[in-house]
Amino acid sequence: MALSSGSLPSGVAIIRLSGPKVREALSFLAGAVPEPRKMVLRRIGQERQLDQGLVAFFPGPQSFTGEDCAELHVHGSPAGVKAILRELGGQGLRLAEAGEFTRRAFENGKLDLVAVEGLGDLLSAETEKQRQQALARYDGRLTEEIDSWRDALLDLRAEIEARLDFSDEGDVEDDLPQSFQNDLADLRGKLQDAHDRITSGRIVREGVRVALAGAPNAGKSSLINALSRSDVAIVSDEAGTTRDVREVPLDIGGQLFILLDLAGLRETDSRAEAEGIRRAEKAIGDADIVLWLEAPDTEHVDRPAITGQLLVVGTKIDIGPNTTADITLSTQTGEGLDSLVDRLRIIGEKLAGGEPALVSHERDRVALVQAIAAVEHAGQQLQNWELAAESLRQASACLERLIGRLDAEKVLDRLFASFCIGK
Repeated sequence: MALSSGSLPSGVAIIRLSGPKVREALSFLAGAVPEPRKMVLRRIGQERQLDQGLVAFFPGPQSFTGEDCAELHVHGSPAGVKAILRELGGQGLRLAEAGEFTRRAFENGKLDLVAVEGLGDLLSAETEKQRQQALARYDGRLTEEIDSWRDALLDLRAEIEARLDFSDEGDVEDDLPQSFQNDLADLRGKLQDAHDRITSGRIVREGVRVALAGAPNAGKSSLINALSRSDVAIVSDEAGTTRDVREVPLDIGGQLFILLDLAGLRETDSRAEAEGIRRAEKAIGDADIVLWLEAPDTEHVDRPAITGQLLVVGTKIDIGPNTTADITLSTQTGEGLDSLVDRLRIIGEKLAGGEPALVSHERDRVALVQAIAAVEHAGQQLQNWELAAESLRQASACLERLIGRLDAEKVLDRLFASFCIGK
């Protein structure tokens, strides 16, 4: 059992139950077990009234967890909810652990590991694209794609293993069909296409990382505040006030952007500032977009290595022009800010692609890299059918691990620990 509706007090509190004692608990607390999947108004507490609310019963296996489940929709009173939980505890029910409902759904075959990760992403989604990506993964679209790859691998393995197992039968050809290598190459191409979409999927799920870089006092903190419309960064005329990497999330057109306010780059004797500069240079190297800020009242500094997309931004145009920048603006007057936001949106859409990619986790990348390598090895070993068949089996195992049919325990504890109580 668990409170699944968030913190109290609230207008409505939802208490969720799952397990073999649900029917008994409902009979004790609500008088009788309601008709499945229909909400009924009941007195909560038969010996002494604790509350009045709606009760719903979901018999297993047609439930979220695959077990008998129930929900009590009661008033969101802290005292009332505690009294109901205490009464349920007296009937042998215990409080759920973090993510335990979802874990039971996985263990009972209601969800695979890919869908579980999609559900976790959906719970934490902050933008429209994150919601779309997470919901598609939770609904099984990635699982369907993985199943199609597994079916192709099974067909390829069957061609080889039939020749290994029944080589003495007259109706089994000695050579593989001409289409075999084409089918193998086609599967390899599909796996590679999925792998190539991981970066765009990661950008949707984790956000486009935008580093604001330049010399001290180039206007990085002021620009962060202007874009976020809040005073999240300290603004001062004193150089070196930013010592660490500050992350500020921003929703632009339904896409999450993570703005990085960095230390200004310069030579310094301060060990604390030098560490901030080191971290800034690393963040610049890892960023998807780098906004290189140049102001008329700051000295020129050399740019560090940049692997992401570079956009030179001329700041403080209210005190002086900049004719070499890609875009110019002033945080004091607001001129150019909308143009910068539009440029970021366009670049972000290109990085994230059209429809959000379903592959976005590190586990996805590892599984696809291993599967691709195994398929390539199979193609190189076709003169030795035993080795080729084993490579194809290894490729299948990589995909089985991805959806949680092999070695699932290695990731379950870490994954479900990130879920909230009651989910």
